[in-house]
Amino acid sequence: MNKKPKVVILCGGTGMRLKEETEYRPKPMVEIGDRPILWHIMKIYAHYNFNDFILCLGYKGKVIKEYFFNYEIMNNDFNIELGNSKNIKIYNNNSEQNWNVTLADTGENAMTGARVKRVEKYVDGDTFMLTYGDGVADINIQELLKFHYAHGKIGTLTGIYPPSRFGELLVEKNKVLSFSEKPEVHSGLISGGFFVFKRNFFDYLWSKEDCILEKKPLEHLVRDGELMIYHHKGFWQCMDTYRDYLLLNDIWNKSSAPWKIWEG
Repeated sequence: MNKKPKVVILCGGTGMRLKEETEYRPKPMVEIGDRPILWHIMKIYAHYNFNDFILCLGYKGKVIKEYFFNYEIMNNDFNIELGNSKNIKIYNNNSEQNWNVTLADTGENAMTGARVKRVEKYVDGDTFMLTYGDGVADINIQELLKFHYAHGKIGTLTGIYPPSRFGELLVEKNKVLSFSEKPEVHSGLISGGFFVFKRNFFDYLWSKEDCILEKKPLEHLVRDGELMIYHHKGFWQCMDTYRDYLLLNDIWNKSSAPWKIWEG
């Protein structure tokens, strides 16, 4: 029986195209409604009972550390005995009380592949999931994992059909034939994150800062015929620009967010 996969989330980028919001905080902490987009992503996984997270921190990572360190008192009523700050009584229980969150510093300037490689020591199972800290979807994580186990290859990525400007995929019978990062001409299907990998994907990565997940690691996985695609035809949206930020908040504020698959 496979051990339940941990969820690795890339949280270290500078978010330069969203500078209006990221000058003082990392992009995963930019809010949709009154919660960081990172929280929304984690709620998607937790809805399917995947609640063991590894966060790859970089730019302003201390903001994320402080958020989770203070999570209980900031999201519940509590009583504190002044002069004895260790004696704190939490009155309410939030629905995230069973989350296990590892916060790992992966370097201020490390690229995405290097960040993943640097948390290898925290991944103790044969399979792990990986996604970006700036994209939400109404994706069925259980079906994604089921698909991954069925094909037996090293990697699975989720393919979507959003507007252009992202890495494009050439696919035949669910096998990825090529991976092109941000091509000039687009045919439609792109990578939306929400990856699943066997543990030996770490062999395709290196810890030096210049390791970009979307370049040689995925390209070499394609070369070896080891990357498959899970087609997601539902909602997907990243928070890449200020326009995306406004869009996601507008959807949320209208109580029509497709990615809110959890109760409460």
